Amino acid sequence: MADIALRSPQFKYKPIAATGVISTVCTVTVGGTLRYTLTKNVAASTTVNFEISELARDYLGIEYDSNFITQYVDIVTVLTNYAGLNGTGLVVGTATTFTDRGFESYGTFEEGVNPSFIGDRTNPTVLIAKDNITNSITPPTFTILTPTGKSGTVTDISSSGALGSVTYSTSATSTTISGITINIKRIDCTKYGAGRKIIFINKFGTQQELWFFLKEVKSIGRTNEGYKSNTITYPTTDNSATYSVNNAANKVFNTQAKQSHVLSSGYYPEFANEFFEQLLLSEYVWMERLKKGTNIVEVIPVKVKTSSMTFKTSVNDRLIEYNMNFEEAFDYINNIR
Repeated sequence: MADIALRSPQFKYKPIAATGVISTVCTVTVGGTLRYTLTKNVAASTTVNFEISELARDYLGIEYDSNFITQYVDIVTVLTNYAGLNGTGLVVGTATTFTDRGFESYGTFEEGVNPSFIGDRTNPTVLIAKDNITNSITPPTFTILTPTGKSGTVTDISSSGALGSVTYSTSATSTTISGITINIKRIDCTKYGAGRKIIFINKFGTQQELWFFLKEVKSIGRTNEGYKSNTITYPTTDNSATYSVNNAANKVFNTQAKQSHVLSSGYYPEFANEFFEQLLLSEYVWMERLKKGTNIVEVIPVKVKTSSMTFKTSVNDRLIEYNMNFEEAFDYINNIR
């Protein structure tokens, strides 16, 4: 079973013999249900390819999971050669079957065709960017930054493909997952409050926590529509028409509002550039906050409104800090019907 990245193209292929094969049928079964049947007429002595990532990703429903269970869909792709056009006639040879797990992950252009979920899975690994992402240190090292007194969760995948997670305590300075040590660097952010935790689906298709330690600027913006109303009243008695100066002639309706948050990351080491890149490219982002007027923690969906970032380095910038703009992914005035 392979783990595949559904945000990037995934090609399933089958060789075509020199004679006897006119068409190929591809069936895509997602989550145990046959979803698609695709047919291609083919040429002799070639290879037929079917791209299945967009088809399968339609059935991968990502939701926030407080237990940090990495979400995926099971995919079975079967390619069968036929002697006639459009999948007719006799079956030629044996079918080729691909059994995969599809994740909300992606590969970059440099990684080439058919990027996998995690690469060559010969060893267990933690599902966040490595400290030593630009070199070949073995084993890889991992570090996360967390406010003093806060707990958190990190996910992993074993060499057998088992998906898991570990929650570290409020005082831990390191934790171990799948035999790999994760360093936990504690940051005191009490000068600016308790910090703000962002959770996002990272490059590996799993939830990752990222803290913004410094100040937060919260704002609200509204939109509305208007029309001009006739406010004249025509009395039934023998008097002239009147209107009230308290009744607005220019009416407002369909007022909606959205809240935004500009967060400052605080000072991160240079390897953490990868964290912020993956946050910028994520399509699923949440923010942890207290419910208004309570001490109850809630997690809300947000959108990253920042559309670009300049990578900072210790040579160029000395201190590496990012400011990012987040917009709540819902209208402030409840209009869910």
